[in-house]
Amino acid sequence: MGELPAPYIVALVGALGGAALGLAARLGRFCTLAAIEDAIFSKDLRRLRMWSLAIGVAIGGVLVLRESGTVDFSNSLYSRLDLNPLAWVCGGVMFGLGMAFCGTCGYGTLARVGGGDLRALFVFFVLGVAAYMAVAGPTAQLRELVFSPFDIDAGSTFHTLDEFVGPYSLAGWLTGGIGVLVFSGWALWSREFRASYRHVLWAVIAGLAIVSGWWVSGTAGLDPFDPAPLVSHTYTVPLGQTLIYIMTMTNASLTFGVASTLGVIGGAFAGALIKGEFRWEGADDAREMRRHLVGAFLMGTGGVLAGGCTIGQGLSAASVLAISAPIVLVSIWCGVWLGLSYLMEGSVKRGFRALFNLP
Repeated sequence: MGELPAPYIVALVGALGGAALGLAARLGRFCTLAAIEDAIFSKDLRRLRMWSLAIGVAIGGVLVLRESGTVDFSNSLYSRLDLNPLAWVCGGVMFGLGMAFCGTCGYGTLARVGGGDLRALFVFFVLGVAAYMAVAGPTAQLRELVFSPFDIDAGSTFHTLDEFVGPYSLAGWLTGGIGVLVFSGWALWSREFRASYRHVLWAVIAGLAIVSGWWVSGTAGLDPFDPAPLVSHTYTVPLGQTLIYIMTMTNASLTFGVASTLGVIGGAFAGALIKGEFRWEGADDAREMRRHLVGAFLMGTGGVLAGGCTIGQGLSAASVLAISAPIVLVSIWCGVWLGLSYLMEGSVKRGFRALFNLP
C-alpha cells in the first residue's frame, strides 16, 4: 500500500476518518446527545435517524469486507472484549450520566474543542485521565474487584453475531443484510428525513468513516513486522493515549486512535470556520465547571467499563454486530435520560412525569 510504513498509513486513514467525523459533527449536526434530546423532549427523530443510517452503512461496509475475505474480524477489539453485561450496563449508565452533565459525549467533546470551547478542552483532559485511571490506574483495581467476578468465559459464548453464524456463508450475508435493511430502512422510511439531504449525506459519511477504520487496520495494519490492532473509531481511551502522545511524542507511537482523535478536532475546526461558528467560550461559573468535572470522570470511567463510547459501541461495535452494542447503547440512553431529567426538572421523578405528561 505505497512506500509509507504501515503504521503511518493506518494513522493517516485514521486522521482522515476522524476529520470526516469532525466535519459531520459541525456541518451535519451529527450528535448523540442532541439526537436523544430531540427524540425524548421534542419528538424529532431526524438526528436519531442519522445514527440509524450511519449504523446501516457501517454494517454494510463491514459485511462486504468480511464476506469478501478482505478483513478478518475475528481479531477485532470487540471480539476480544471481556464478556461482562453487568459492567456494560453500569458503564453505559455512567457514560450517559456524564454526557448529560457535560452536554455531549467524548466525540462531541472533541468537536467542541475544534470550535473553541474551553470547557470541552477541560473535559477532554479529565476524560482522558479518568479513562487511563480505569485501564491501569487506581480505579482499575476497583473495577477488577467489583466486576471481574461477573466475567463470562469467552470460550463459552460468542462476541458478535457473525461468530455465531460464521463468515463466508449465506447465513453471514443474511445476518448482515438484515442489519443493513433494518437500520437503513428505518432511517429512510421517513419522507422528512429523506428530504433533508444534509442529514442523509453526513450520516453516510460517518458510516463510511467507520468502515475505513476497519479496512485500514485490517489490511495495512497486518504488517507482520509491526502489526496494528484491528480497530475503528472510538473516543474514550484514545483521548488518554493522545494526551500521553502529546507529552511524550518521542516515546509514544502515533496510533490509529490518537490520529483519529486529532483528526476529529481538526475536522471540527475546519467545519467551525466554514460555518463562521468558531469562537472562544468558557464556563459561566464554578458550578458549571464542577458539573463538567463530574461528567468527564463518569464518561472516562464508564466508557472503559462499557468497552466504548457512543461512537465505539454505537457505530464501530454495532457495525460488526457485537452483542455488547445494544446493551451499552440502551444503558447510555437510560443514563442520559436520568441525567437530563435531573438537570431539567430537579429530580428524576419529576422528569419521568414530564416525559410521559403525568400529573
